[in-house]
Amino acid sequence: MILEKKLVFSLHTEATSYLFRVTETGHLEHLYYGRRIDSEQPLEPLFKKSSLPLERSVAYDEEHLNFSLDSLCLEYSTYGKGDYRESALLFNIPGRGMVGDFVYREHRIIKGKPRSSANLPDSYGDNQECTTLVVVLYEKHTLLRLELTYTVFDKANVITRRASLINEGVEKVEIDRFASLQLDLPRSNYNLVTFDGSWGRERHRHSAPLRSGTHIIDSKSGVSSAQHNPALFLTEEGGDEFNGDCYGCNLLYSGDHAQMVELSHRGQVRLLTGLNPATFHWNLYTGEKFTTPEAILTFSHQGLNGASSNFHRFVNNHIVRGEWKNRERPILFNTWQATYFNFNDTTLLKLARSAADLGIELFVLDDGWFGTRDDETTSLGDWSTNTKKLPEGLALFSQRIHSMGLLFGIYCEPEMVSRKSHLFKEHPDWIITLPEGNPAVGRYQYILDLTKGDVRDYLFDTLSTLWRVAKVDYVKWGMSRTFSDLHSLNTSLPQSEFGHRYMLGLYALLQRFVDTFPNIIFEGSASGGGRYDLGMLCYMGQAMASDNTDPFDRLTIQEGSSYPYPLSVMANRVSESPNHLTLRRSSLESRFNVAAFGLLGYGLDLLRLSKKEREMVEKQIAYYKLHRQLFQYGEFFRIEPTGKNQTVWGVTNPNRDEMLVLLFQEHAMASPPEDILRIPFADPNQLYDVTVRLEFIDIRTFGTLINKFSPIKLRNEGALQRLVSEKIALQNEVEFYTVGGDVLAYHGIRLNPQFAGEGFDEETRVMGDFSSRIYHIKGQPR
Repeated sequence: MILEKKLVFSLHTEATSYLFRVTETGHLEHLYYGRRIDSEQPLEPLFKKSSLPLERSVAYDEEHLNFSLDSLCLEYSTYGKGDYRESALLFNIPGRGMVGDFVYREHRIIKGKPRSSANLPDSYGDNQECTTLVVVLYEKHTLLRLELTYTVFDKANVITRRASLINEGVEKVEIDRFASLQLDLPRSNYNLVTFDGSWGRERHRHSAPLRSGTHIIDSKSGVSSAQHNPALFLTEEGGDEFNGDCYGCNLLYSGDHAQMVELSHRGQVRLLTGLNPATFHWNLYTGEKFTTPEAILTFSHQGLNGASSNFHRFVNNHIVRGEWKNRERPILFNTWQATYFNFNDTTLLKLARSAADLGIELFVLDDGWFGTRDDETTSLGDWSTNTKKLPEGLALFSQRIHSMGLLFGIYCEPEMVSRKSHLFKEHPDWIITLPEGNPAVGRYQYILDLTKGDVRDYLFDTLSTLWRVAKVDYVKWGMSRTFSDLHSLNTSLPQSEFGHRYMLGLYALLQRFVDTFPNIIFEGSASGGGRYDLGMLCYMGQAMASDNTDPFDRLTIQEGSSYPYPLSVMANRVSESPNHLTLRRSSLESRFNVAAFGLLGYGLDLLRLSKKEREMVEKQIAYYKLHRQLFQYGEFFRIEPTGKNQTVWGVTNPNRDEMLVLLFQEHAMASPPEDILRIPFADPNQLYDVTVRLEFIDIRTFGTLINKFSPIKLRNEGALQRLVSEKIALQNEVEFYTVGGDVLAYHGIRLNPQFAGEGFDEETRVMGDFSSRIYHIKGQPR
């Protein structure tokens, strides 16, 4: 709901209010963003008071000597009229300079959400779900119009923002910074929460108190990046996962971005998010319009979990779209770690049959099926079947997969080309490179110039034919290197605009694909999680969280990802042990328990599983199918564990009468403390039954200690021990409780004791390093 009264604008969601007004000078003063308030009551107490002379500040003009833009919380700022904080918009008019002074002209309130005309991804909603406010500002001395667009999504408790600059008569405007969103807050007692990392350790959460100055989180790599995700939160001091004021912000963009958080000398906070000015410059000529990517904003007084829940609802209902929106996703098997490049159709069909027998639903043929691709140095761009590996061709191979009752998926990396390829030989001018050539190379590959229409047409025509003939159900869209040598050999293209124009070309190509193939599941993978952002999720409803599938590392990666993104887009894998990135060993059960929170897939060699391991995987898949709706679309919570050595996650249905909870122990210790399983979001008025998922414990966990009970002495790591372990495994503890929701929420369950060197029975919990359990919590009928 959006209200306007005497040029005070009140933007209300179900639980939040966002207020700003037009000042006497025509500027937009931000008044309030927080818990919902009654905006029909007097609002003057929220106005900035300017009754005293300014202390060495610059007054706005001679008619307003007590008024300074530098002391106001503003909706959108420009340079040169006394506001010395970071500006949302920086531009230069040749011969006139950088000063801009935009003041209110008019506004309009629209039911629903008009589509942006900027060829950028954006959120969506109908007339019942959202309302839009467009505020029009004019620069006082030039023919420049600035439009600020706010869309309020009531049930999601999210407000989206974007800005447009229209040149109505200036010969040329050089835009150097153009933020999508500015949020000014009057208080400074916040912690800044960001999600940073690298390849294989994406989106690790970092939190630090705000300090004077400007903190910048950005990407200059051409993608949203594994280094710094565009999402961030501001949490009040003393807040936690369930309590305290929390602001969240994210950006619908997949290229270079920048988030600036400034703590001013007056103790005010300014947040800016948008295109990265370090790599962005745009010339706007008379009659042209430039629109920023869309940004999203949320607030919750229920801590980080509350803000995350808002984002999750918003992504599921207003970002992800198409045939697979809010649908349960299939369990997949991916061939990569099972075969790498070394496979033929016989091996693949054996893997497919094994997958089908286990209950897997989607078979994904990863890298190596095209051109002469036997290693990573060749054939990207040559999207034709490698007939040495698939002599009957891809269409017949797909038919065989479908005949097993499986969906068929395929890996492609459309944006890339190998030097050793027919495409590169025929079109060397299609790559991104400086005029003198010799571009930097990443993973033996080069980037195709998607600003060129003929490049996009080639990719669309070639891949569309391939996917149609092979009846492809799923596409893994790879993107395995970052950008360099930002230059198009199209000499008519303004080179300073290349980075953004590349993204516009990519989005145009993706839109053609999703329009043509609405039933295909598209999954993004940029060296794993290097382009894990809202922009890509507008076209691809799921994304690889990381190439790193080690369950211990995945705790941090998936938990960090869960702050801005829901489980329903998070693609996870159960892979080999020792892990192929970290060489860390972990149990098959723990690998599943972590991967189950999201979209489940398997990426290990199914043909090498022992009989007992196949039984374990079969039971895992059956359990996941039974609870798939909860694992993919349940409301997700991060829970503060009772022990410092643990991670605890929970998902619940809307009624809070069915939940799944993960308890993961990072390292075993002697004389372990008592474990208490507390679920703060349980319904205090509900009576629950709590059961632990059936798991199997490898007898090798006990080493030679097993000989205290075994009639046959087993040598540790010996052949006989290995043979026995392939056929026999211990079941985990028997643990069942009936418990009131108040006890579960306020105190928790004292779990059975862990094995501690002495004593063992059917109730003993065997919890070694990287060990875990999933608890099913079901409300009894009322």
